[in-house]
Formats: sequence, structure tokens, C-alpha cells
Amino acid sequence: MPESVSTFPGERLGLPKTGPGSVARPGRRIGALAIDYFAATLIATAFFGYNQFALPTEAGASLWSPLIVFAVLQILFIPTVGGSPGHRILGMRLVMLGGGWVGLWRPIVRTALIVIVIPAVIWDADQRGLHDKAVGTVLIRA
Repeated sequence: MPESVSTFPGERLGLPKTGPGSVARPGRRIGALAIDYFAATLIATAFFGYNQFALPTEAGASLWSPLIVFAVLQILFIPTVGGSPGHRILGMRLVMLGGGWVGLWRPIVRTALIVIVIPAVIWDADQRGLHDKAVGTVLIRA
């Protein structure tokens, strides 16, 4: 018997089509990523400075500081408030598929996979990136 085709993202996961609890759509996800990275860049610039004319060899820590701050924000906010600042601002939260707390290791693994980009841009039919599939989470509308 052939597998049934889902008509909307999250149907196979038992999530509603729209509204609270439905899978967060790409526009919100990308917006949250932009908010988070912009915030990380502001924080990194405030603490580590910025020299737009520095060569990569001269830039030192300031070259990687926005990415490091981004990762720290993700790892701190996901287990404590249910999502990154960008997620929460745009009305989303990260949850376990089976319910319960995401714990500490899932945000670390998920963030590491986001930082290397490829797992975050490969999605399944439910619009879950490989980073979410790897740790058993889903980003939903709050």
C-alpha cells in the first residue's frame, strides 16, 4: 500500500495546518535567523570591535565573533525560553516531537549543524531541516 501524501507541512507529525502549533513557515524562519544574526553582530561589535579594513589575518577574533555570539545565543535561549530571540519575536518556539524539554545537548548539536549551513537548508516535506530531524525537534508557531 503506497504511503499517503501529506497535503500540508506537519500533517505527518500530527500538527495542525495553520495557527498555533503548526509548522513555522520559511518566511518566519528566515526572518528569525536574520534577527538573531543581526543581534549577534551588534553584540560582537560592541564587545570585540570592528575594523572593516583589516585583513583576515589581522582581524583575529573579531572575524569569527558574530558567529560565536550567534551560537551562544542559540544554545542559551533555546532550552530556557523555548527558542532564540528571533524565534520568540516572530512567534515561534522549538519543541520536541514527543513533547518534553529539549534539554541541553539538543541545542548544542542543532546549533553546530546550523553553523555549518548545509543541514539547515535541506528540508523534508514537513519543512524540518536536517538540524531539527537530527535532534528530534520541530519549530512551530507559538
